[in-house]
Amino acid sequence: MPKRTDIHPVAAQMYLLPVQTRLPLKFGPETVTSVTCARVRVTVTGQDGRSADGWGETPLSVTWVWPGTLPYQERQDAMVAFSAHLCAAWSSFRSTGHPLEVGHAFQQQVLPSLLQKFNAQRTARGAEPMPHLAALVCCSAFDIALHDAFGVLHGIPTYNTYNAQYLSHDLSFYLTPAPDAAVSFAGKYPQDFFLVPPAKTLPAWHLIGGKDWIEESDIDAPIPNDGEPYLLRQWIRRDGLKCLKVKLRGNDPDWDYKRLVAVGHLAIEEKVDWLTTDFNCTVTDVAYVNEILDRLVLEEPRIYGMILYVEQPFPYDLEQNRIDVHSVSARKPLFMDESAHDWHLVQLGRSLGWTGVALKTCKTQTGALLSLCWGKAHGMTLMVQDLTNPMLAQIPHVLLAAHAGTIMGVETNAMQFYPAASAPEARVHPGIYTRRHGVLDLSTLTGPGFGYDLSRITRQLPAPYAG
Repeated sequence: MPKRTDIHPVAAQMYLLPVQTRLPLKFGPETVTSVTCARVRVTVTGQDGRSADGWGETPLSVTWVWPGTLPYQERQDAMVAFSAHLCAAWSSFRSTGHPLEVGHAFQQQVLPSLLQKFNAQRTARGAEPMPHLAALVCCSAFDIALHDAFGVLHGIPTYNTYNAQYLSHDLSFYLTPAPDAAVSFAGKYPQDFFLVPPAKTLPAWHLIGGKDWIEESDIDAPIPNDGEPYLLRQWIRRDGLKCLKVKLRGNDPDWDYKRLVAVGHLAIEEKVDWLTTDFNCTVTDVAYVNEILDRLVLEEPRIYGMILYVEQPFPYDLEQNRIDVHSVSARKPLFMDESAHDWHLVQLGRSLGWTGVALKTCKTQTGALLSLCWGKAHGMTLMVQDLTNPMLAQIPHVLLAAHAGTIMGVETNAMQFYPAASAPEARVHPGIYTRRHGVLDLSTLTGPGFGYDLSRITRQLPAPYAG
């Protein structure tokens, strides 16, 4: 039944914010030195004729969403062009409801056909089609902005609206339980699966990229003259870090093992509690991961014990690569990341042996919430992973982690690779752009929507790219 609080989008604008990394980030087979963030404003109108603006932002992380041999610039240009198409489509989309309902309708009714048309034009001129994950990331800024606008219009935090008071449908409208599970979504709403009360502080995971410097002997380029740490030990001591995420190659077992051992020994010296491994979809055989873990058990049991979970070793196209991973998850919790586009794929992953889900707002706020609910209902463990989110992108990211109830805090690494980029936002919300005593402090995120408090953030935006 429609609600008097329902809204619909009436306009959208997109801005492009380029960011340079202070140090390169090795991401799978590629190295990232810059990223373009899409910042979006969506205007909504309510049933009483009132309007409000909401804001969303996401890095267009080319190397994460579209791995391959195409030149980086060609892939980025395609994502920017598709985002401009999305801007027009969102401006003319007249579905009415709660943002979860409108966002879901857009992803079902508009996004697939828009991507199909876009890719038909690309393939007609001999270009590689853009993956669905890239399209989701482009869409996410608009979807996040829609959720923000709803809270702003009604003067309440967006996370207080995911219930029967504001939603016309319960979760059974969107989600189907696994056949082997005694689960029902009837009469359930997202708020039923949130951590109560939400976390006000979150343990912070630090990312160790494949090119990051562990010791002085690793330094192979000029040290940035910005006063920030540049060695792992410096980061741990300054930020009080207790959780380290180690990027691995996935195609060089000797390098991966030595990297884990080197980081593990330093972590033990510095009294770090937890490690996780991220193979970034480059592994094609479960034996690769199992042999590294089994070797650690025998040779480095302390380091093995510190590994809290293993993240996405296998190709992200789960439907095309249906690898049985039960033997890996028997050793350590195994988390889907790139594979978890939506709850349907989470269901497929669970049947193959995955035990956890890494949520990301860059796959849309709507999709993240539905995956959160499906995963938690089926006993899967949750994590919220970063896309090296700077500026506004950091805020919905940490709010999702605060409400999800994760296995351990939140991954947050924009302060490692481009801390200066978030300076205007950090002056208003210092606790979420600076890691102190190993945690983020979310206490400033109050007020309607996602609590951006934009009136106090003095950032000059460029001219709109679209809209």
